[in-house]
Amino acid sequence: MKHVVVCQNLAGHRQDFIVDAFLNSTALVAFSEIGDKTQLLALILAARYHKSIPIIWGIFIATVANHALAAGVGHFVSGLALTTWMPWIVAIAFIALGLWILIPDKMDDDEAPKRDYGPFLTTLIAFFLAEMGDKTQVATVFLGAKYEDAFAWVVLGTTFGMMLANVPAVLFGDKVLKVVPMKIVRYVASGLFIAIGLYSFWQIFSS
Repeated sequence: MKHVVVCQNLAGHRQDFIVDAFLNSTALVAFSEIGDKTQLLALILAARYHKSIPIIWGIFIATVANHALAAGVGHFVSGLALTTWMPWIVAIAFIALGLWILIPDKMDDDEAPKRDYGPFLTTLIAFFLAEMGDKTQVATVFLGAKYEDAFAWVVLGTTFGMMLANVPAVLFGDKVLKVVPMKIVRYVASGLFIAIGLYSFWQIFSS
């Protein structure tokens, strides 16, 4: 009987961990993507092609590939010998990301797609490259490290967050950016990252 109770408790804890990983990944990426250069890229592509479906598919596949790579790096690093220091690194990184998000992003001219391979392939290539070293990719690396046992759920969550932010931009254009108060969104995103960083410190000191 005790064995059954222990198994049930472990299953419940595992389920809570997965839900936590998915929801945090979704919220953090969705908020930090608002006004980010990749969302501006989505607006540029939507204005150029006027074909929302292939652009959305391009964003989706590029995000899955890029964030799977990023979360994989986080998962790999968390399993190295520096495991003792990893909780500290992750906590500091989340607070640093929270401060980074307060800096407004812009789309540089050399990051805009120049070659035309059609809406789907252009979006796929442009989004994958634009995400390299971006806030959301860096966040995904540290989410992968924090939730190392829920790798797939981190990728699902960050991808869902990217789609929540970018699909409306593709469908409705810059009307979205005019309605959404950028400064407030940046403060909310920053607050979420810093809160998770502080919570991570609390977990370190209470363990």
